[in-house]
Amino acid sequence: MDLEKIKNANTKYIGKEIEYFKEISSTHIYAKKIALKEKQSGKIIIAETQTNGIGTKGKLWYTGEGKNIALTLILKPTCKINKLEGLTIKVAEYMQKAIQELYQIILTIKKPNDLMLNGKKICGILSEINTISEKINYLLISFGFNVNEDVFSEETENIATSLKKEYGKNFSREEIIRKMIEILEKEIEL
Repeated sequence: MDLEKIKNANTKYIGKEIEYFKEISSTHIYAKKIALKEKQSGKIIIAETQTNGIGTKGKLWYTGEGKNIALTLILKPTCKINKLEGLTIKVAEYMQKAIQELYQIILTIKKPNDLMLNGKKICGILSEINTISEKINYLLISFGFNVNEDVFSEETENIATSLKKEYGKNFSREEIIRKMIEILEKEIEL
């Protein structure tokens, strides 16, 4: 993955600092461990593959090596906590917008935290807020997006898909991340 393409996104703070792993248990779990120590908002944790990615209802989220997006954003919002209500759906809308602007592909949102393509899951989103009273310590936004995955397990082949599986070509993971963080930073009030 070309991290410089992501760092050069048209953003002020999201994605300017990236921590990259060839393999990690979970970007989300790792981000939770370091989030309180982070001073700046906008750090991204990216992994080529996860061995214990977190999916919906505690299920495992598979990340094929070098084919998909597995990342977590560490944000330090200064807004009131009520401003973050409905955040996961907003993030799904931003991802939906990014894919439509880049490739004219329409993804649908399946509440509370999935994006679908042709009736199959293509992206899962997980958000977590850590607070003390009204003060927000950190906000984590994680997503797994099936970009170039071409092998699905027997358990998931009928319920999951990827851009490559649907369109028969490779897509740029860096381009998708860039567009997503540009939209996120512009739209979200932190």
